[in-house]
Amino acid sequence: MSIYKKIVLKKGKEHSLLRLHPWVFSGAIGQLDTGIENGDMVEVYAANGDFLGLGFYQKGSISVRIISFEKEVIDKNFWKRKIGQAYQLRKSLFLKKTQPLDVYRLFHAEGDGVSGLILDVYGQMIVIQSHNEGVNHQKEVIAEAISEISGLENFSIYLKSGESSANKSEKVMKGNMDDLLQVNEYGHYFKVDIVNGQKTGFFIDQRENRQILKDFVQGKNVLNAFSYTGGFSVYALSGGANLVHSVDSSESANKLCEENIRLNKLDEKKHKVITADVMNFIKNIDNQYDIIILDPPAFAKHQSSRHQAAMGYKRLNTEAFCRIRKNGFLFTFSCSQAVDRELFENTIRAAAIESRRKIKVLAHLGQPADHPVSIYHPEGEYLKGLICFVE
Repeated sequence: MSIYKKIVLKKGKEHSLLRLHPWVFSGAIGQLDTGIENGDMVEVYAANGDFLGLGFYQKGSISVRIISFEKEVIDKNFWKRKIGQAYQLRKSLFLKKTQPLDVYRLFHAEGDGVSGLILDVYGQMIVIQSHNEGVNHQKEVIAEAISEISGLENFSIYLKSGESSANKSEKVMKGNMDDLLQVNEYGHYFKVDIVNGQKTGFFIDQRENRQILKDFVQGKNVLNAFSYTGGFSVYALSGGANLVHSVDSSESANKLCEENIRLNKLDEKKHKVITADVMNFIKNIDNQYDIIILDPPAFAKHQSSRHQAAMGYKRLNTEAFCRIRKNGFLFTFSCSQAVDRELFENTIRAAAIESRRKIKVLAHLGQPADHPVSIYHPEGEYLKGLICFVE
């Protein structure tokens, strides 16, 4: 006997779920039980009556996000199992790290089996970020489950969702929270504003790429474009860069960037923060930088924006290729899920052709292991990057 309302797919539309892809698109739905609302848990069936999965319903192009391909009750024990498995994986990933690390992604949406759920660890704080109504409806039981997992019992918990709240304390689900948290990433210290900052407050997903940058910067002039709170800038200065310019349009992010440079006791004379539109800024540089880092916000959040986003990436990277010093290195990224790796790399190739420079690809970069990608959900590989050598 079913305890959740049902959705039945049209004939032949079950194949993606049989391949364990967790999305049901609106055009695949044949019948819905009456009274289903955004965020409701639903059972999904094939046209022949076979059970396919359990998921959150949401009006939109992706109508159901599957969180289990088995018939089960979605309760606290379910969340303890799911989050506990993700935590054990993180423990195994970081167990052998010799460098200190207390900031990482604990749970990564589809990569850990629940679309829309992000859990990020900042010291002794866990930030819950919900990207759909279903996860938001489950926030209390998710917080209870976290508190019952061995090793996570004493963590404070903060909810960061789309809901507005005039009172920060309304979103502190457990423990206490300072205005700014301080975290340690491989011996680099950062102040993080989880309330007002982008994503959950910090770009955790660039951790390993920041480490890679350190091998390139000795004695170099570095431009960190879209610098946000200075993640790449801190690593560049600590790696021995000659100078680092951090450029971002956000004054609040730039202030925190400067604070992070001071926090790490780096040479402030070698660092300059510039508040400016990056595209306008980069058009006016000329052979000043040996290394340019381009880490823009997502240019495309939906498939309909892919072409426009590709044109934006092309213009930005063309300017960088044209203006970087000879024998320079370009670290270029896209975090747009709608722009897959093939489109991104083709776009960078088009930018290289337009620049008419001799360019080699040295490395393909991506998101770290605490941002896993389900092999059945390749869309989860959202962060793409290249290191290019420009002769």
